Amino acid sequence: MGEIRDAVFERIEDQHVRANNKAPPAAPSRLIEGDSNYRKKFPLCSGFLDYFPDAVAEASHVSWMGNEKHNPGEPMHHARGKSSDHADCIMRHLMERGGFDIIVINGVEHRVRHSAALLWRAAALCQEEIEREKNFPLPRGAKA
Repeated sequence: MGEIRDAVFERIEDQHVRANNKAPPAAPSRLIEGDSNYRKKFPLCSGFLDYFPDAVAEASHVSWMGNEKHNPGEPMHHARGKSSDHADCIMRHLMERGGFDIIVINGVEHRVRHSAALLWRAAALCQEEIEREKNFPLPRGAKA
């Protein structure tokens, strides 16, 4: 997928230089920057959220609980330095799929669905792989 994106961006750069006799635009800092035809190949809502609305909601709740546990009193953010063993955690959550973890936040027990925690970890792993491959900056919701 990255090769296709890179090829499309190179073609856009070449067209821009030929048409304008100017330097091409800066390299993108996220996957879905570019012209509208390119962006339409990433149907975030109709191609993902609409398929899995409850799973996305549950993974978002996992994110909220993690923030409350690891960053109490702070605005929502992914504290990247606190855990980076995503692959191992994915496997543990997969082994325990169908069940729940219990985490305690402010003295209250919360059930965390293993498959939702797996989804969150898989998204974190994929995001970090893309950032390394494309040399992208941290997203606005992440802190080093």
